[in-house]
Amino acid sequence: MHARLRPFVHRFVYRVFCLRLRIDRPTELALHTSWLFGFECARPVSFRSSDHGPRDGSDLMQWLKRTLEASDVRFEVGAVWLQCFPRVLGYVFNPVSFWLVHDREGVLRALLAEVNNTFGQRHQYVLTAPNLGPLDATVKLGCQKVFHVSPFCDVQGSYQFELDERAGQPRLAIDYFDHVQENQGEQEPRGEHETQALLRTAIVVQPQPLRTPALLAAFLTMPMMTFGVMLRIHMQAFKLWRRGATFRSLPALPTDEVTHNFTARK
Repeated sequence: MHARLRPFVHRFVYRVFCLRLRIDRPTELALHTSWLFGFECARPVSFRSSDHGPRDGSDLMQWLKRTLEASDVRFEVGAVWLQCFPRVLGYVFNPVSFWLVHDREGVLRALLAEVNNTFGQRHQYVLTAPNLGPLDATVKLGCQKVFHVSPFCDVQGSYQFELDERAGQPRLAIDYFDHVQENQGEQEPRGEHETQALLRTAIVVQPQPLRTPALLAAFLTMPMMTFGVMLRIHMQAFKLWRRGATFRSLPALPTDEVTHNFTARK
């Protein structure tokens, strides 16, 4: 779900399918390779490490640990799940992929949002609670926006992430505020309209084991799913432009490719 709330309401909901994979266990992932799904090989539906991290096909866990350390996030990493779109018929575009990083005891300690825009650029947001506390449904993670995504939004303000893994139906919501919220360091007063998020997005999933019958059903229902992601992005951009949304040109990239959040609250 994606909803723009100002200066007019523009909302849409699409049905998609994605993968959630134990990246710290690549040998086990390779066992899922079949005529339909390929791990590091070409199949109708596939996953390739070169679509993530350093984009060169090198070890993703090493990249992840370096990225966490660069943000001064240090703990004994355990299970690491990556939620992303697969390649479908050889093509993929991931607006955002989510790395769920647990410690050795199985506690979720960090969320890494790997963001791509349609201009071929990328950025990572590393999100943690204060003192590396557990990330649960009560924690709201704030992060300054530094990376250009939509040409109808300025590179300013902040995101708020909420992750709820309860009830067997994981939900991840991201709200975008085109200002910096008070709990994130802003001191000057704001107008009433600025307290409302400009954009609200959410992903709600219904997990199923990675087995051929379920994957085949998803593939047959949405055989052009990943092509459709890119097509819909441009189609919705055209609709916004037709309704009078202001277009912004592509700005310079941020100095650093990784941004660590500066606050979290309950």
